Amino acid sequence: MAQDKFDIKSLDLVFNRMVKTIDESKHDIFTISEQSRRSFEEMKLELDDIRHKIKNIIEENDLLEERSKYARQYLAEVSRNFNSYTEEQVRAAYEEANKIQIRHSVVQAEEKTLRERRDDLERRMRSLLDTIEKADHLVNQVNVVLNYLTYDLKHVGPALENAKLKEDFSIKIIEATEEERKRISREIHDGPAQMLANVLLRTDLINRTYDEKGVEKALEEILSLKGMVRDALHEVRRIIYDLRPMALDDLGIVPTLKKYLHSVEEYNPSTKVHFSSIGEAIRLKTNYEVAVFRLVQECVNNAMKHGQATEILVTFIWKKDHVVMSIKDNGTGFNPEESKEGSFGIIGMRERVELLSGKMELNSAPQQGTVVLVTIPLDKKK
Repeated sequence: MAQDKFDIKSLDLVFNRMVKTIDESKHDIFTISEQSRRSFEEMKLELDDIRHKIKNIIEENDLLEERSKYARQYLAEVSRNFNSYTEEQVRAAYEEANKIQIRHSVVQAEEKTLRERRDDLERRMRSLLDTIEKADHLVNQVNVVLNYLTYDLKHVGPALENAKLKEDFSIKIIEATEEERKRISREIHDGPAQMLANVLLRTDLINRTYDEKGVEKALEEILSLKGMVRDALHEVRRIIYDLRPMALDDLGIVPTLKKYLHSVEEYNPSTKVHFSSIGEAIRLKTNYEVAVFRLVQECVNNAMKHGQATEILVTFIWKKDHVVMSIKDNGTGFNPEESKEGSFGIIGMRERVELLSGKMELNSAPQQGTVVLVTIPLDKKK
C-alpha cells in the first residue's frame, strides 16, 4: 500500500513538471507569434510607403519619357539644320537630351530596386502570415492539452482511485471551453489588440509627420489616433459585455435585451434599434435565457456588420406554451442558398435553436433586408 502511494506521488510530480514545461513552451510560441505580428505590421507600413514611391516613380518615368521624346526631336532638328543654330544652342540641346537620359536611367534603376524590395516584402509577409497561423494553431493545441492535464489529470491519485469516473469524464466540455476561449481571443486580437498595435505604429507616424509636414498635419494624425483609441475602448466594453450580461441573472431576458439593444443603439448612432415585447413575459430556465439572448445578439450583430442595416426591429410575442422572436432589418440582405466558405453563423444559430427544441425560419434576398423568425417552446419550470 505504501508502495502504491509512493507511485501515485511520483506520477503527480511527473505530471506537474510536464504541465510546467508545456506551459513554458506555450509562452515561447506566443512570443514568436507576437514578434511575427509586429514584424508583419512594420513591413505592411513599409510596403505601403514603397508602393507610394513606385507610383511616384512611374509618374516621373512617364514624364521623363515624354520629355526625352521631345528632346530627341529637337536634337534631330538641330542636327539637320546645324548651320541655323548657334554653338550655344547646339550645346544646350545636347546637354538637355543627355541630362534627361541620365535621369531617366536613374529613375528606371530606382523603380527596379523598389519593385524588387516590394516583391521581397510581399514574400516575407506571406511567410510571416504562415508562421503566425501555425503558431496560433499550435498554441490552441497546447491549450487543449494543458486544460486536459490541468483539469482531468492534475490530481492523478484520486483519478487512479476512481478510474471509471475518469473514463466517463468527457473531454467535450474542455473542447467547448477552449473553442469559446479561442473565439474571445480572436475577437480581442482582431479588435482591441489590432487597434492598439496600430496606435503604437501611428505614434511613430505622428513623429514623422511632425518632422516632415509640420504641426497642423501632426494634429490631424493625433485626432485620428484619438478616434482609434475610442474605437478600441468601445470594442473592449463590447467584448466584456458579450461574455455574459449580469442583468440576465437578476432581471430576466426582456429587461436585459432592452438594456443591451439600447447600448447597441448608443454605440452605433447610425442604426436605430426598436424592441417590443407583446404578452406576459415569463422567466425561463437559465440556459434558455442565455441561448435566447445569444440568438438575438447574433442576429443584431449580423445585421449591422454584414448587412449595414440602419434600422432593426426586434419583437417578442409571448404565447401560452411558446415564444416567437422576430428580428427584422433593412440591410443589404443576402441569398440564404449561397453560403460563404468558413462562415458558420447561420449554422450555429440553427443548432442553438434545435437544442431548445425550437424552429427557425430565415427570409432574405439581396437588397431586401433579412427576417429571422424563431419559435421556442416554453418550459416554465426553472
